Amino acid sequence: MGNGIAHVFAQTGFPVNLIDVKQEALDCALATISKNLDRQIAKGTLTEEAKSATLGNITLCTDMAAACSDRELIVEAATENIELKLKIFGQLDAFAPAQCILATNTSSISITQIAAATQRPHLVIGMHFMNPVPVMKLVEIIRGYSTTDEVTEEVVNLSKAIGKIPVAVNDYPGFVANKILMPMINEAIYTLYEGTAGVEEIDTIMKLGMAHPMGPLRLADFIGLDTCLSILRVLHEGFGNPKYAPCPLLVNMVMAGKLGDKKGEGFYNYSDPKNPEVAQAFKKA
Repeated sequence: MGNGIAHVFAQTGFPVNLIDVKQEALDCALATISKNLDRQIAKGTLTEEAKSATLGNITLCTDMAAACSDRELIVEAATENIELKLKIFGQLDAFAPAQCILATNTSSISITQIAAATQRPHLVIGMHFMNPVPVMKLVEIIRGYSTTDEVTEEVVNLSKAIGKIPVAVNDYPGFVANKILMPMINEAIYTLYEGTAGVEEIDTIMKLGMAHPMGPLRLADFIGLDTCLSILRVLHEGFGNPKYAPCPLLVNMVMAGKLGDKKGEGFYNYSDPKNPEVAQAFKKA
């Protein structure tokens, strides 16, 4: 997500400091951005000159303090771990200029809780980009309890400036996108777990019957099963409603390291990423 966010800001002319604790992660991110720009060139939607300009707008940084010292907006895109995010926002608050807006790409964690780790809760907001960032138009803008109208308006306008369609919502567990999406994915996993249908049958019915571009089990693999589990736990704890309880099959798969695309196997096997097959564990005898 971080390299995608950097990509869209840089492509629309903004100077970007891309930060990670490891140089190799930054090098990998830049290579991914370059490859995605090449795809745009192949499709005829970008020129070689525009690619060079985009890459020229990106500076790779491992020194967070130096990278944040002159920024007007910082977008955090670390993993969905509340302790990690609180630590990062405490650091960002110390390093960034007093009027810098601090945004998080979290897909479910409370903006209000994250803002409480800073001395500027009025300047903290959610910018939940959809994956893949260069392709998906939506940005879910989440107002924390203390986020000002002025900051919300500024971030909405900035989202439009980078070619996105922003939708502002309030800060409750899962916001809108994942409060609706994750129970649907969880129910699909329950449908598999209970033996009602197989992986392909579930995904085919949702694609052909509900006009979804991707079936819910394939989508769960794409998102990452660990991420799906984290979001469901946020919903379950936040609302105290058993309808959000993660399916035991999802819990077991995450414990087994079957996390989807990024680990090569989830509900599907990605030995051939262009033609994933149902994972052996779910194939019919």
